[in-house]
Amino acid sequence: MLEEVESWLARRSWSAADRPLDLLLAAKRAAGPAGTVSVVLPALDEEATVGAIVEVIRRDLMTAEVPLVDEVVVVDSGSRDATARVAADAGATVVARDAILPRVPAVAGKGEVLWRSLLVTSGAIVCFVDADLREFDSRFVSGIVGPLLTEPGMQLVKAMYDRPLETGGAVVPAGGGRVTELVARPLLNLHWPRLAGFVQPLGGEYAARRGLLEQLPFPVGYGVELGMLIDSLAIVGLDALGQVDVGVRHHRHQDGQALGRMAAAIYRTAHLRLAGRAHLVRPALTQYDRASGRFVPSTHPVDTEERPPMLNIPEYLSRPAA
Repeated sequence: MLEEVESWLARRSWSAADRPLDLLLAAKRAAGPAGTVSVVLPALDEEATVGAIVEVIRRDLMTAEVPLVDEVVVVDSGSRDATARVAADAGATVVARDAILPRVPAVAGKGEVLWRSLLVTSGAIVCFVDADLREFDSRFVSGIVGPLLTEPGMQLVKAMYDRPLETGGAVVPAGGGRVTELVARPLLNLHWPRLAGFVQPLGGEYAARRGLLEQLPFPVGYGVELGMLIDSLAIVGLDALGQVDVGVRHHRHQDGQALGRMAAAIYRTAHLRLAGRAHLVRPALTQYDRASGRFVPSTHPVDTEERPPMLNIPEYLSRPAA
C-alpha cells in the first residue's frame, strides 16, 4: 500500500460513534444552508424494505429533537409492486424517475436515477442509500453525513461495513461483496492505487456535497459508484474523500449472472477512464443457462452511456433556489 494511502486511512477513516448526534446537530446549525441534508433512495420493486428504511430515518433523524435530515426522497424507477405507495405511506417524498427531466428519455440503471435525483432534491449535502437494506440503522445516514458537517475539507464520504453473504439458509460472515473483491478492488489497486484504502468502493451508501456531485458524469448503470470515486479523486483529491464504519449491511443478494452483468458494467466504467473513452470492440456480455439438456446463451448489453455533469443541464441551472 502507498504511504499516502496508509496516512489517509489513519486520518480519513472513522466510526459512526466518533460523532454523536448532538455534535452533528451543532455543526449543522453552524453551517446554515451549507448544512442542509437530502437523503435519496433509488428504488425498483423494493416494497418489502423501502418503508422501514424511510420510517427509521424519519424517526431518528427528522424529528423536532433531532432535525438532522431535511428531506428523504424516494426516486421510483418503474416499480411494478407497491414501492411508491409504501414509501409515501412511510413519509417519503416519492418521485417517478420518468417525471424528472422528461425531455431526456430515461434509461434503465441505478446511476440514471441518482443523476436525476439532483434535480428534485435541495440539500447542500446529498446522501444516497440503497432501498433493499434490511435491519436498517440510521447510522448509515448520520455516520456518513457526519464528516461533511464537521470537516470543512471533506467532499465525499462512503460507508464501510461488514457484508455477510446470506444464501440458502446459511450465513458467510464476510462473503458478500463478490464483485468488489473480484473486479473493483483489483482494478483500483492496479490502476488507481490511491483509492486502495476504500473498504467498500462499490457500496451504495455514501454522502457528498452537491457542489461536487453536480460536476461529475454519472454512468447510468452499476458503474456509477466506481466512476464517482475515480472522478472525485481527480477533481478534489484523496484528502477530500473519507469513509465511516457503520456496522453491518444486510441486503438482498443477486445471483451469479446478475453479478456478471454488474462486473461487466464496472469494467466498462474503468475502461473509459483508462483509455480516454476508447471504443470497446463489443460492449456486450454473453452468459449461459442450462435448458433442456444444453447450454443456452443469452447476451446482455453492457452499460455504455454516461450522463453529463448536472452543471451542463439547463433545467438544473434554472431550477428555483432552495
